[in-house]
Amino acid sequence: MVSSAQLRRLKPLYQLVVNNILAIVAVPIAAAAVLKAAELGPVEILARLRALRPAHIFLAAFLPAAAAALYLRLRPRAVYLVDYACFRTNPNCRVPFATFLEHSRVWPGFDERSVRFMTRLLERSGLGEETCLPYAQHYIPPSRDLESSRAEAELVIFSAIDDLLAKTGVSAHDIDILVVNCSLFAPTPSFTDMIIRRYKLREDVRAVHLAGMGCSAGLISVECARNLLQVAPHGARALVVSTETITPNYYMGQERAMLLPNCLFRMGGAAALLSTDGSSARFRLARVVRTLRGAADSAYHCVYQEEDDRGNVGINLSKDLMNIAGDALKANITAMGPLVLPASEQLLFALSFIARKVLNNRIKPYIPDFRTAFEHFCIHAGGRAVIDELQRSLTLSDEQVEASRMTLHRFGNTSSSSLWYELAYIEAKGRMRRGDRVWMIGFGSGFKCNSAAWECIRPAANADGPWANCIHRYPVHIPDVLKH
Repeated sequence: MVSSAQLRRLKPLYQLVVNNILAIVAVPIAAAAVLKAAELGPVEILARLRALRPAHIFLAAFLPAAAAALYLRLRPRAVYLVDYACFRTNPNCRVPFATFLEHSRVWPGFDERSVRFMTRLLERSGLGEETCLPYAQHYIPPSRDLESSRAEAELVIFSAIDDLLAKTGVSAHDIDILVVNCSLFAPTPSFTDMIIRRYKLREDVRAVHLAGMGCSAGLISVECARNLLQVAPHGARALVVSTETITPNYYMGQERAMLLPNCLFRMGGAAALLSTDGSSARFRLARVVRTLRGAADSAYHCVYQEEDDRGNVGINLSKDLMNIAGDALKANITAMGPLVLPASEQLLFALSFIARKVLNNRIKPYIPDFRTAFEHFCIHAGGRAVIDELQRSLTLSDEQVEASRMTLHRFGNTSSSSLWYELAYIEAKGRMRRGDRVWMIGFGSGFKCNSAAWECIRPAANADGPWANCIHRYPVHIPDVLKH
């Protein structure tokens, strides 16, 4: 009987053979053709070519050329990431645990039981002492008015866009498409109008504001921008902005299921510039796969904005959230796998699927090794449990989820922008190489699991970005805290 250790040693050989099966088959055929041609000689070959009818020669040349031209005409345009920038938090917005808990104790809306519960959440959260909340949340009681909410949004969004335009050297007048996502704050005029007014964008800019789409909306915005670029003139530019406004969404009640967002969510945002012109691009967008489970009531209600018994509005996180997220992830990787996995992994997955059907699911399903398809993983920093679950499900190493854990520790859950902070971490560490592949995975209300695959064209030249002042201190050890 072959042991598991022996199978592991044989797997590299199996991957080499299956992934190069075309070359293995083609080389003998090509060699046989060359030998046959040598046997016939040039005179015999020319004689046989002259014997062909002109129509046959025409079809042999025209059909491949026509098929190639049709493919080049109909294939989607390649979309590139020119560059991206993340909001850099200010030190005076820092919220150490002690400050957060002291403010919670002073606010009469929280009883001692709620404070103790939030204390335990913070201890197990994976957040560090340098995460930031907007200025309005530092007041006692926290301010949640419209003016303060707009002030936070403008600070985060304008700072990220200013950094992006400075990095790329692109003028705001050259932006053709604008896509903004913010889930829980949708004022009138919209965020897109706010940006158009601030940067004096052209009157014909195509603007889209996505709201209520949750923490995975950043990748939805990327897909929306990609689709709009397909019908725009070649070389058009799309500005994508992802953020979440914390100010109006701080929960002031005592329901445990609604207190968790207070402890996890922190201010942040990112801006990215996409284009169909790859001359100065840093990444190429390879795939976007979206999975929506909203048809099921449990999935629809697992992240749900509602009022508690006292009329306080907050986000209710269901106890079934991780199970639902796991199901959504399985559906997403089932769709993504055939698009990115090498043939060796696809074959093993297919054989496992057939065996489970034959044996009535008496064997465990084979989990494809996505490490063969990607060098880097950006997993939504939604919380420690989210990262733990994905690390287990995808059998990733500690280093492969390091960017997610460190982003959660330094910046907290910044919602849809967290994936860009993670990408910035990988680049700040100098781990990105030309040709490396990156998998971004986001989760959001609805319930949604969205993912995108990128290929690096040109790594960052330096560590400038949100990690510039602290990357030398990371990674840090995050101790395990027992549940109690």
